Amino acid sequence: MPEYFIFADILGITAFAISGFLIAIKNNLDILGILIASALTALGGGIIRDAILSSPPFAFTSFYPAITLIVTIFVAYIFKLYKESSIERKWMFVVSDTIGLVAFSITGALLAINADYNFFGIVILSFITAVGGGVTRDIMINQVPTVLISDFYGSIAVIVALLLGTLHFFDAINEFSIIATALFSIALRLIAYKKGWHLPRIV
Repeated sequence: MPEYFIFADILGITAFAISGFLIAIKNNLDILGILIASALTALGGGIIRDAILSSPPFAFTSFYPAITLIVTIFVAYIFKLYKESSIERKWMFVVSDTIGLVAFSITGALLAINADYNFFGIVILSFITAVGGGVTRDIMINQVPTVLISDFYGSIAVIVALLLGTLHFFDAINEFSIIATALFSIALRLIAYKKGWHLPRIV
C-alpha cells in the first residue's frame, strides 16, 4: 500500500476520532459511549468501504487503526479538549471533521481507482468512506446525520473523488497532486462553512 495512502488513513482516523470525541462530550456520554462514538466515527466508513471491496477491514487486520484511535482519545483527554469553550470546541470540531472528511475521501477514491472502478464507483466509494462513520455515529446518538443538513459536507467528498478521478484519467496522481487536492478541499469546506454557502434547494 502506498505511503501516502497510509498517511491519509492515519490522518483521517485521528481527525475523526477527535470529532467523535467532541460529539460524545457534547451529548454527555460516559467513557464507554465516548469510545464507541469515537471508534464509529474514525473506523466506520473504512469498514463499510472494505466490505464493499470484499477486503478484510483494515481496522481489524492492521495494527495502526486501533492504536491511532486509542492514542488520539488519550491525548484528547490529557489535553482536556472537553473543557474548551463552546466556540473553540465548535471550530475544533469543524476543522477536525473537515480534515477527516477529506482524508477519508482520498483513501476511498484511491482504493476505488486501484480496484479499476469507473467514475461513478470512485465517487460512491469515496463518499461512503468519508461519511459512513459519521452517519453511523449520528444514528447511534439519535442525531440527524451531518451529511443531510450540511450542504457542503458530502459535496466535498464528491469533489475530491471527481478531482482524483480526473487526475487518474490523465495519469497525474502523485504525492503532490494528492496534497494539492487535499489542501484545496479542506480550504473549500472551511470557507463554505464560514460563509454559510448552500447548494440550490427545491422550494
